[in-house]
Amino acid sequence: MQDWPIFAIGFLAQLLFSARLISQWFLSEKSQKVETPVLFWKLSLLASILLFTYGYLREDFAIMLGQFLIYGIYWRNLNLQGEWQNRNIFFKILVIVFPFAITAYILFLGSLQWQDLFKNKNITGLLITLGILGQMVYTSRFFYQWYHSEKTQESSLPMGFWILSLIGSILLFSYGIFRHDPVLIAAHFFGGIIYVRDMYLLKNTDKQVGEKIKQ
Repeated sequence: MQDWPIFAIGFLAQLLFSARLISQWFLSEKSQKVETPVLFWKLSLLASILLFTYGYLREDFAIMLGQFLIYGIYWRNLNLQGEWQNRNIFFKILVIVFPFAITAYILFLGSLQWQDLFKNKNITGLLITLGILGQMVYTSRFFYQWYHSEKTQESSLPMGFWILSLIGSILLFSYGIFRHDPVLIAAHFFGGIIYVRDMYLLKNTDKQVGEKIKQ
């Protein structure tokens, strides 16, 4: 398969991920505090499907692992916001059926063997390690966010989420450079800017809340 259709899938996935960040960023700038719109989680689910497919076509275990681990957390946040039951039936079917369909395809129809992901001639062991480390840090942000949201019973994006996002993004940006992957390079360069801005907004909000309490 030629590279351009594969990169097109990857860029479409990152376009959706970028759209979720932009919607969250604009809403946060408008209210001058970190917001978590429903659209953030809907776009996350759709983008995750595409990026997992991109990772499979690129034979990139690090990308596939990140999307596999995080998929259910996106769905859970829609539930916490009370929005899952209101979603379109086609959206629900896509979100539920995809994990089973892609698993069945890989097991029974796919030509790619799992061991090939760890012995890819185009990726050294050290580079695979960097990619997996970056994905683990980047993915852990949503496990932290999940824990925080379950604890408060409210879907939100706390400071720890943005710190882990920035660290993971730096690692994956570096991985993308070594992998000559324009999808990862573009995504994590742009994302890093928004992560820093949201950290500033959240810190500023916490400061204002603290001052009001003192008064």
